[in-house]
Amino acid sequence: MLHRKIILAIADGLGDRPHPDLNNLTPLEYAKRTNMDRLAAQGITGMVDLISPGIPVGTDMGHLILFGYQPTDYPGRGPIEALGVGMEVEPGDVVLRCNWATVNDEGIVVDRRAGRIREGTTELAALLNGMKLDDHVQAFIQSATEHRAVLIIRGNGLSDQISDSDPHAPNDGHPYHEVKALNDSEEARRTAYYLNLFLQQSHALLKNHPVNIERMKQGKLPANFLITRGAGQAAHLEPMTTRMKIKGSCIAGESTVLGVAKLAGFDAITDITMTGNIDTNIELKAKLALEQNVSNDFVVVHMKAPDLKGHDADPLGKVYAIERFDEMVGLIADQLPEDTYLALAADHSTPCEIGEHTGDPVPVLIYGPSLRRDRVTEYTEIECMYGGLGRLSGSQFVTTLHGLMGCVKKQGS
Repeated sequence: MLHRKIILAIADGLGDRPHPDLNNLTPLEYAKRTNMDRLAAQGITGMVDLISPGIPVGTDMGHLILFGYQPTDYPGRGPIEALGVGMEVEPGDVVLRCNWATVNDEGIVVDRRAGRIREGTTELAALLNGMKLDDHVQAFIQSATEHRAVLIIRGNGLSDQISDSDPHAPNDGHPYHEVKALNDSEEARRTAYYLNLFLQQSHALLKNHPVNIERMKQGKLPANFLITRGAGQAAHLEPMTTRMKIKGSCIAGESTVLGVAKLAGFDAITDITMTGNIDTNIELKAKLALEQNVSNDFVVVHMKAPDLKGHDADPLGKVYAIERFDEMVGLIADQLPEDTYLALAADHSTPCEIGEHTGDPVPVLIYGPSLRRDRVTEYTEIECMYGGLGRLSGSQFVTTLHGLMGCVKKQGS
């Protein structure tokens, strides 16, 4: 059977809705799409609902699906984040995803991302890392991409059945939530108690940390609190590389994506210049994607910026982020080997008018050898609705890619 390779370029949060500031076009419609439209005109397009129509998904779930897993395989955000930053998770640990946040004296969350803090978080984490909550329970924390962090609560008799302290977007201006047990077990109640204790004690320490004092002098928001969500325990999934008998590699600057990649058995490649923002090094990402394609069957290259601009309700910023993604796609397409397909996708929609993930479908595209081309010539949410791939679930889209690679088993005799 013929075997071919895939490079999958993911624009995080790409999907959107028409916006009045963009002449009632979506940011993708408004953006210059020189390279993406070129591929659309020579490839096949469609629309994807990551799970099914109308259901919003998180970045973690969206990427879990794009790496080949089913929604029912979801292990929780915390364990994925821990893998992404290289933290060792022991049996019984409760792992949580965190944001460095700003709260006032009344516990109101002024900003869930502490002004999108990017510097000083390593020092803040070092202050809290290893905190003892009693003789048998300890907290470990490590900074992640920009305003994100990962927290492990370690001890005997703990449970991940606890609620989030994060009020969730778009709820800046609301108080953080007290963590509560989600069932009647002593383990869940105990874990909620210790997490609330950690949040209180860490706030008292963070308020007076030199990083935050300096931020306030500069008129910036202090990272004086941690909001938590996505509690989980050690993730145990069969690597997708083992299941499909392939080799994979992922190039990204975002810890969630790197964590999913490691879970799937992909080599996770990053660099300090690969930020989770619009200034990410697209030239290096494109170069590495092509280099990794030589020794791998499936390469994922990721860009976070469109999602951030959607969360910031910044349509023009999202347009610029999409144009940067288009540049990266062009750098890859111009040197694409003859045996490789270049696919474009997104993990979810983040409309600027909403500022949060929605269940709107996202456009997808496949370009490469021996494809049944459709008549679509533009890579947008509207035009791709008429594409030859039709409207697929995320799992169906990935199966389509695996099928083009030649690694999907025939059913029946």
